[in-house]
Amino acid sequence: MPRRIESHWIAGPAGRLEALLEEPEEAPPRLAAVVCHPHPLYGGTMHNKVVYRIARGLRRAGIVVLRFNFRGVGLSEGAHAYLEGEIEDARAALTWLRQRYSELPYALAGFSFGSRAITRLGCGVEEPEWLMAVGFPTDYGPAEYLRSCAIRKIFIQSTRDQYGPKPEMEALYAKLQEPKELHWIEAQDHFFGGALEELEEAVRAAV
Repeated sequence: MPRRIESHWIAGPAGRLEALLEEPEEAPPRLAAVVCHPHPLYGGTMHNKVVYRIARGLRRAGIVVLRFNFRGVGLSEGAHAYLEGEIEDARAALTWLRQRYSELPYALAGFSFGSRAITRLGCGVEEPEWLMAVGFPTDYGPAEYLRSCAIRKIFIQSTRDQYGPKPEMEALYAKLQEPKELHWIEAQDHFFGGALEELEEAVRAAV
């Protein structure tokens, strides 16, 4: 069965959001997930290579994936809103996806800045199946909200992540309540240089 890819416009709080919907290749989806991209002010888009690998790993695991551009990125309307607005963009994308696949459970995933957006959103909505934070930036302000989050949390981190160094990530992780898991990937940097295939496989295996 060929992979089904659709382009969509989603009504966001600051204007329409450009999005891509992708269904699994082998069978009907068993779960629906939103995937959020890295920082808009530093070149982050839904076509980022790490975001693409996350989406592909999830599709291989039988999950339908919605990627979208935050406000002000690509053809999405609006202007950057310093995470608070982007969380609301993610909420709009999730609402759209849940309406489209109302019979399926849902989950949230994100890379870097996107991982901040989805963990903030996911810890405050009706319980998703899991939250997947890839390249979680420990240096992007406090993450106290994660300590009391009882949702399954999957962290996938590069061993040489300059924005989420191993000692800082391990210290944060130790303070979080279960269920939680932390997967380390031997990679060159925050963007999983030299280890994108390993990242994709870790995403697939984790879910």
